[in-house]
Amino acid sequence: MAHPLTTYSVEVTDVGPVNVDVDQRGEGQVVLLLHGGAGPVSIAGFAQLVSDTRPITTIVPTHPGFGGTIRPHGLDSVKKLAAPYLGLLDVMDVTGATVVGSSLGGWVAAEMALSGSGRVERVVLVDAAGIVVPGHPVADVSTMDIGQIMSLSYFDAGRFRVDPATITDAQRAVMAGNFAALATYSGGPVMGDPTLRDRLAGVAVATLVLWGEADRIVDPAYGRAYADAIPGARFQLLSSTGHLPQIETPGQVLDALWEFVE
Repeated sequence: MAHPLTTYSVEVTDVGPVNVDVDQRGEGQVVLLLHGGAGPVSIAGFAQLVSDTRPITTIVPTHPGFGGTIRPHGLDSVKKLAAPYLGLLDVMDVTGATVVGSSLGGWVAAEMALSGSGRVERVVLVDAAGIVVPGHPVADVSTMDIGQIMSLSYFDAGRFRVDPATITDAQRAVMAGNFAALATYSGGPVMGDPTLRDRLAGVAVATLVLWGEADRIVDPAYGRAYADAIPGARFQLLSSTGHLPQIETPGQVLDALWEFVE
């Protein structure tokens, strides 16, 4: 049975009210988990693992426009997407939050870290997109089929390969919506903000950058550049895993998270 979602309405400047569907589990210190282009399913299992192993409240929002949800017209960039999550922490009166973002979600987490919000205590960027690194482009998944994307996303793609014939029309519609939302937030296939890398010098919260050694969506050199741009950030390479280590090797991500939090 699917876990029930709670919908929060958050007011965002120049956009208006934004409805955010949230999967919330457990009790304790808050970990906000932000998914990437694969949608909330790509982070939900890890969220359950987090709340099962420690007294933690995990908050997993669905980015508006993903998972069949509605994206308000004015919510059209990653920088703007950070705003409803900062507002969500305000509405829920959360303090000392750890924000963990995967891929696109890592980009959002970086923008949240730059906001200066006192509600964010630390961020974990997991194979994050968002910066521009010459010679290390983010793979343009808009030109690929699901098989090609998975081959680039995993160390051992065979474990996760999906037969396209088993994908239903409803699932294809959701996937198409996810891709459309991804393209809107990222500004196109480039998946990068040319200003972000320099702006990261303004991050003043503790930051951990985790990267799969076999990531071929955004390679490890890109990850090191991300960490180098953030004052005091720690870079950690994860073995035998790719772009989605929270799925492929969740134990490694969990161990790194607890070590960082403690």
